[in-house]
Amino acid sequence: MVTWLLSGDKPRSAILAALLIVILVCLAGAPFLFPGVRSLETAATICIFIVLAASYDLLLGYSGIVSFAHTMFFGLGAYGVALGTTHLGRSFGALATGTLAGALAAAALAFLIGLFSLRVRAIFFAMITLAVASAVAVLVSQLSNITGGEDGLSYRIPRVLTPAFRPFDEEVLGIRFTGKIINYYLVFFSCFALFLVMLRVVNSPFGRVLQAIRENDFRAEAIGYRVVRYRTTATCLSAAVAALAGAIYAIWLRYVGPDTTLSFEIMLDILLMVVIGGMGTMYGAVIGATIFVLAQNYLQNLMGAASEATHSLPLIPELLSADRWLMWLGVLFILSVYFFPTGVVGRLRAGR
Repeated sequence: MVTWLLSGDKPRSAILAALLIVILVCLAGAPFLFPGVRSLETAATICIFIVLAASYDLLLGYSGIVSFAHTMFFGLGAYGVALGTTHLGRSFGALATGTLAGALAAAALAFLIGLFSLRVRAIFFAMITLAVASAVAVLVSQLSNITGGEDGLSYRIPRVLTPAFRPFDEEVLGIRFTGKIINYYLVFFSCFALFLVMLRVVNSPFGRVLQAIRENDFRAEAIGYRVVRYRTTATCLSAAVAALAGAIYAIWLRYVGPDTTLSFEIMLDILLMVVIGGMGTMYGAVIGATIFVLAQNYLQNLMGAASEATHSLPLIPELLSADRWLMWLGVLFILSVYFFPTGVVGRLRAGR
């Protein structure tokens, strides 16, 4: 695969390599392999959350930094696109301007947070990021004249990226090719490029230093590495990539609001993806995001079908009711942590 050639980071497990290839092929051919609006939405969400989880893993898995402000950076990127298209019009220039502004704002805010907070212990830094993220969420909700408040912002993107655009009169490979599919491939290739960048970063000398700091920051400081500088740089890079993921999400969704980009539930989802996939492995973000998003979108339907199939049995249909899908999602997470303490990737690599 291209990622292995560019980064030199091989999966080191035949099963993991097969899983990564299957995920890549399925996402690349999603509009043709899985026709339907819901399938396309799921595939786009997986692409975006792979990048978002990978950017968070740069902090948590590779740098040992616990942060609860990642959705804040994600939201800054999304609101950058929303405000850019609202004020600059329906053009690719507006999308690019909003994306760049959101990424720069996220990096600048991350720099300020890191500069003044990364000298403290991990738990105190986590609390500081949580406080800043909560303050930004409240500010976004209150500045309704600019951000739309709790209602959020709806905006128009270039017509070529919307379902109304149809470049071909006839079907292509059995599907109706529209601007929605063009938009999907914009999401796919943008996320693929960002993931390649993240994979290259963690396998560079900079990434090795971050891992050394994670293992023993006192020793890293003693041999000449400026720990705060490296951690601040990692925080800024992680924030910028998260903002770019937010911008891509905003282009795809054509709506942003506090619940879709700044919610603390999204922060918990990202944390679960990283833990399930395996901390300190970029490939873990791919596995974790894919498993989690698929479970979110299809576990309820599977449970409903299982409940109907077992309707003649006592108690089991009630336990498998679709209304209890969140409970079973939690059970699956507990089991994954118990049986895969180093994540799916860590377990596959250890058992190769």
